Amino acid sequence: MTATSAVPERQVVAPDLFAEAEVRRAARALLLRPLLYAGAGRDEELALVRRHRTELSRVFAEGLGYRLVVEPGLARLVKTGLGADSTRGLRRRSGTPFNPRRYALLALTLAALGRARPQLMVDELVAEIRAAAADAGIDVDLDTITDRRALHSALVALVDLGVLSERDGDLDHWAERQTQSLLDVHRDRLALLVAAPLGGCASPEDVLGVAAVPSAAGGARVAVRRRLAEQPVLSVEDLSEEQREWWRRNRNREREWFRRTLGLDLELRAEGAVAIDPDGELTDRSFPGGGSLRHYALLLLEELVNHLRATHGPELAGVTWARVAVSTARQAGDRVFESWRDTFRKAHREDPDGLFEEALDLLAEAGLVRRDPGGVHVHAAGARFAARPTLVTASPAGDRSLFDEEDP
Repeated sequence: MTATSAVPERQVVAPDLFAEAEVRRAARALLLRPLLYAGAGRDEELALVRRHRTELSRVFAEGLGYRLVVEPGLARLVKTGLGADSTRGLRRRSGTPFNPRRYALLALTLAALGRARPQLMVDELVAEIRAAAADAGIDVDLDTITDRRALHSALVALVDLGVLSERDGDLDHWAERQTQSLLDVHRDRLALLVAAPLGGCASPEDVLGVAAVPSAAGGARVAVRRRLAEQPVLSVEDLSEEQREWWRRNRNREREWFRRTLGLDLELRAEGAVAIDPDGELTDRSFPGGGSLRHYALLLLEELVNHLRATHGPELAGVTWARVAVSTARQAGDRVFESWRDTFRKAHREDPDGLFEEALDLLAEAGLVRRDPGGVHVHAAGARFAARPTLVTASPAGDRSLFDEEDP
């Protein structure tokens, strides 16, 4: 009788679903707040990041080309972003976007804080900012109310980001009343705040260049995933030829990566894709949402989509951006305003032109419209917000269009 050797059975290791869920939660926390630090009410999320730092570093590096820095008491996801993009700028607490002057004062403040004491009065910081402006050859007059307000916006932004904290005083009224305030400078957070490496940058174009999507090997994967993570409406026509080819081959597999890694659902359509958060929390710009501006913008978008469906019908299938004349868009806005004016807040009721412009800006920030001198271009994803029956059919390739109505 011939003896045979026993071959051990292959052991299949089941995935640790609990650890996977923790990594996903930590990744979502970092995408929403790229600078997490102790004492800001996010200690549990920071603990998850520290616990899973190795896996998170791999996920962000391989998946999105982002660098994760974890230090005692803080975590920083260094997102270099998409390059030139005007839709995600800083905003004041009132919601007003930062203008170039506020950005200039913010940059000067960061330069001044790099050589300032860890704790100082706001007037001492102002003196350091004056010196930084002189070194940079920038004309700043902090005795004028305009520049003081711009600087105040920069200081408040740094407080909100956790780089500064007010130990004592009245920073809120410093611009108008020149009140005193004692500030703490958190140097560990300051050192990690600026994402792009600025050492070799001599112009704004250089800064945008180092923050651009990578184009080296593997760049197509990183570029497409970044677009979906940062701007959740992906338009195939905005991709390079290399990126389109990668997307065509891998788009079905990407659904699983986004679901497993970030908890996002991908809708694949003829024009591209939409990343949807079932929990509705992974965004810095909510749309639709509360308030008369968002209500008006949603109704305006529905009017524009209905106009396109009525005038173009099946021709819309596969079209990413459909153009509406400015006059037609304005007429649609007027119809919405007349039908719903009593529901808008007083400032909007008194300024329908301003409301229309604000709504288009909001829709542009959401990636749903683009504007040019002659028209308004509506993205196919805008049809997801309209409730009217659709007139379009599947594209020639068999994909449903984003202009299709959702299944009941």
